[in-house]
Amino acid sequence: MYEIFSAEISSRICKHMNEDHADAVVLYAKAFGGMADAIAAQMESIDAEGMNLTAQLNSETVPIRIPFDHVLADAEDAHQTLIAMVKQARVK
Repeated sequence: MYEIFSAEISSRICKHMNEDHADAVVLYAKAFGGMADAIAAQMESIDAEGMNLTAQLNSETVPIRIPFDHVLADAEDAHQTLIAMVKQARVK
């Protein structure tokens, strides 16, 4: 994990996404993780190169690694990238 994405930063981002943007996390799993049948998802961690999710498919929980299209510079870059990915997922 890159220094800019310490465990604390990853945890903060994941907590925020899971509590306030759970619908976006499911969209990530469906659009970028190839889990079209996901009924729920959790962001487990994030680093400069991608995010790790778990998706709920019926009674099965599946881990997913979603790489970013660039190496993130910092937490603000993560914020902007996650927003862009939601917008992209909504038009897929």
